[in-house]
Amino acid sequence: MQRADCRTDKEKMLANYVPVFVMIPLDVISVSNVLEKQEELRRQLRQLRAADVDGVMVDVWWGIVEAEGAKCYDWSAYRELFHMVEEEGLKLQAIMSFHQCGGNIGDAVDIPLPRWVRDVGESDPDIYYTNRSGTRNREYLTVGVDSQPIFDGRTAVELYSDFMKSFRANMADFLDAGIITDIEVGLGPAGELRYPSYPEAQGWVFPGIGEFQCYDKYMKEEFKEDATMAGHPEWDLPDDAGEYNDKPTKTKFFAEKNGTYLTERGSFFLTWYSNKLLMHGDQILDAANEAFLGCKLKLAAKVSGIHWWYKDDNHAAELTAGYYNLNDRDGYRTIARMLARHDAILNFTCVEMRNWEQIRRAKSGPEELVRQVFSAAWREGIEVACENALSRYDRRGYNQILKNARPNGVSRNGRPKQRVLAMTYLRLSDELLKRINFNVFRLFVRKMHADQEYCADPWKYFKPITPVERSKPEIPIDEILEATETMKPYPFDPETDMSVGGAFADVVDAALRILTSSFN
Repeated sequence: MQRADCRTDKEKMLANYVPVFVMIPLDVISVSNVLEKQEELRRQLRQLRAADVDGVMVDVWWGIVEAEGAKCYDWSAYRELFHMVEEEGLKLQAIMSFHQCGGNIGDAVDIPLPRWVRDVGESDPDIYYTNRSGTRNREYLTVGVDSQPIFDGRTAVELYSDFMKSFRANMADFLDAGIITDIEVGLGPAGELRYPSYPEAQGWVFPGIGEFQCYDKYMKEEFKEDATMAGHPEWDLPDDAGEYNDKPTKTKFFAEKNGTYLTERGSFFLTWYSNKLLMHGDQILDAANEAFLGCKLKLAAKVSGIHWWYKDDNHAAELTAGYYNLNDRDGYRTIARMLARHDAILNFTCVEMRNWEQIRRAKSGPEELVRQVFSAAWREGIEVACENALSRYDRRGYNQILKNARPNGVSRNGRPKQRVLAMTYLRLSDELLKRINFNVFRLFVRKMHADQEYCADPWKYFKPITPVERSKPEIPIDEILEATETMKPYPFDPETDMSVGGAFADVVDAALRILTSSFN
């Protein structure tokens, strides 16, 4: 006999509920470790809560907390911030931001790495990622020093591990109270698991292919050792991959015919380069797992939505960033398989973008890229979260996010076939809070919640917050690389069934903005 479904219609609809978080401004805590503009921030948090926003995302900057010296942690300003967030009835996603703020798209402030780390870099500049011309990138420490005990006897991974352990010890009350629901572990520039291949501070302009970032002495030595073990001591790092703003066709490495990336030497390099990134992420997530063992939260890692040149056979921009993704090789399911060992969420960007919005010469494919990455994660049995890459206030952008958040629409009989775990909106600002923009955003939140009232209990919408368990045993790299086999992505509906309004509504909004601006 078939078991009767005793759930109410409301309970069934809640299974479609996607919580919405909003990123706090980058400079909410000043470089001098002070919580700034407290009255204004509290007012903004109340506006978010009144719009039924579920929580906020906060960068916890390494360069602020541990600025005064190694293992000298000052969490006081962040405790003030977290307490304010708790008082206003919001949840928290905390980013362990081990990167520099400044030099990336959208960076409005400068927060360098801790002074004592930079002091090591003065005598040993190879602790930073380096391009072929020898230019250092001081955003983040190279993966080459992950296991090098050059920071007063500690390795880079140990620096990150100690920071996270201190965070847990000093934020135990917020963790125990369930205020902090996610820890996103910074794994590279902008907190993303990638190489800093397209730095604006070094002159990169969209849609340049970027440059490989593996020419520090540590990575060069590792490559030579690995190439020699593979029987090719004569192989060196690429010298034909062009410069930041080149097109693929201008380089020999990414050439359409007989490009180096298609040769045995090119394939060996790209496998090595991307594997180093995988191992880097795996090590730090393992440290994060140990640091937060037993806490009721989820670990997460962010992957960048590098959509330009996606529709070119060489996928040049993805390759320089460390994503070895080709038409016949999946470069994202390997990442998902690594994350699965730690039961970590894959957080992905560019979910607001449509192909036709991009310039034609960039050969962009954000829609196909989102489908590929989401499908890769779901096939490996992990959850997906998402962000918009650029600030958007228009209904078209919100509708695209809604479509990607529930690719096959709402299910009125319970949990939909596919659904993201959460969506984080970039970013809280005066522009977002303008009346017309905020009215549309409020509607967007309502639609992300599947037209349901705000729900404070994640269990009711199938986002269980359970204690972190120890990571599974390390996965051999050969087993991870089995996930490079390409598979057809899951089908996505062409449009969302929870629209916030169409093109006509956008036109009306634009007219109202002009009238409001003129009146003011």
